[in-house]
Amino acid sequence: MRYVSTRGGAPDLDFDEVLLAGLARDGGLYVPARWPTFSPAEIRALAGLPYSEIVFRVLSPYVGKAVGEDDLRRLLIDAYADFGHAAVAPLKQLDPRTWLLELFHGPTLAFKDYAMQALGRLFDHVLERADRRLTIVGATSGDTGSAAIEACRGRERVDVFMLHPKGRVTDVQRRQMTTVKTDNVFNIAIEGTFDDCQDLLKALFADTAFRDEVSLSAVNSINWARIAIQIAYYFAAAVALGAPDRRMVFAVPTGNFGNVYAGYAAARMGLPVEKFIVASNRNDILTRFFESGTMSTLEVQPTLSPSMDIQISSNFERLLFNLYDSDAKAVAEIMAEFRKTGHLAPGDVRWKKALRLFDGARANDQATLAEIARIHRETGELVDPHTAIGIAAARAKIVSGALADTDTPVVALATAHPAKFPDAVERATGIRPSLPPDLADLYEREEYFSVLPNDLGQVRDFVSTHARCAVRAA
Repeated sequence: MRYVSTRGGAPDLDFDEVLLAGLARDGGLYVPARWPTFSPAEIRALAGLPYSEIVFRVLSPYVGKAVGEDDLRRLLIDAYADFGHAAVAPLKQLDPRTWLLELFHGPTLAFKDYAMQALGRLFDHVLERADRRLTIVGATSGDTGSAAIEACRGRERVDVFMLHPKGRVTDVQRRQMTTVKTDNVFNIAIEGTFDDCQDLLKALFADTAFRDEVSLSAVNSINWARIAIQIAYYFAAAVALGAPDRRMVFAVPTGNFGNVYAGYAAARMGLPVEKFIVASNRNDILTRFFESGTMSTLEVQPTLSPSMDIQISSNFERLLFNLYDSDAKAVAEIMAEFRKTGHLAPGDVRWKKALRLFDGARANDQATLAEIARIHRETGELVDPHTAIGIAAARAKIVSGALADTDTPVVALATAHPAKFPDAVERATGIRPSLPPDLADLYEREEYFSVLPNDLGQVRDFVSTHARCAVRAA
């Protein structure tokens, strides 16, 4: 399997090279040169398999010969061995039509664990074989940071620098990152928004001299390997509910478009999906695009669902590449215009093409609290604000008649444990969810992090000073 940049100015790479590269050198994102496809029989054969085996079968075509089959299967079994539910990604029925896909049973209680736990082991395997070190710099709106740190903490060949927006993540999210004390982890609170953190990350990758100096890579969903690993839970949920003999609807709370793009990849592989409902909070740039065909950035507004407080959805570029029929030059031009003007309009034909699979819905903080309360009142379930927005979006489309086929299951992705957002859940229900026993003392742990301004030079100097990369060690 070969991978190409969405902007066409970077060399094609194999899977292991994409894993270590993260962002393409031309600023684009790597995507597969072709989509592997599963037959209906191959999809049916996934039913009843252990979750790690489903990941193995879905991921293998993307990995190709970059990792041996025995090694890949072994590291995936290890990645999911300690998840907090035997099914790893269990389904729970909320009403006759709506199902909840619980993606919070990993070590940091968020869906990011499902890719990160495998990603950390893939890094180890590839780096050891190549006798290399790596410097990972990531940007997080809340959950990526803790998942990446947990997956990479203590690994000898990897240093992790995680940028988060100061004061714009919950206490639990911050402490899950900043209470980890190990020589290869560095937390940086940036005085700005998540979009500022993401811009700093992309600027670091654009500096090729720095990139080579510290052997830079990424764990954000700009790294194709993370998207590829996440494809598996769409297949797992769908086959449990009757795919490929039934079509599916997925409601996905998203800010950076990575999670829902993994679902899109599953559809390209042959999973029968009727619609993806892209659920937004009041930072609703994605919903506005699906409503109007244009994408315009606004100021980021802090909300009860901070992981979605994003106005520049990086992974949307991958969908644009598909909408433009792999015309990398056109994608490079429209992305340059978007960066310059904050406005993107791919045209009516491409917009309507996107609407064949995607729809959007939004919920503000008031609606989010109301949905958390309703779900608890009617089902007894506690859900976090992001999950509530996904469920609210699904309900809105069902009630409006936008999802006409009443036999199609609607799967809402539960992207975080309610205990990660205890203030919002308590405000809505009067119940404060408890952290699991292994995190019970989280608020008593000492924190370790540095505060830096939204300044590329200072961030670059910090990483360069602390990274134990192979080039500097030589």
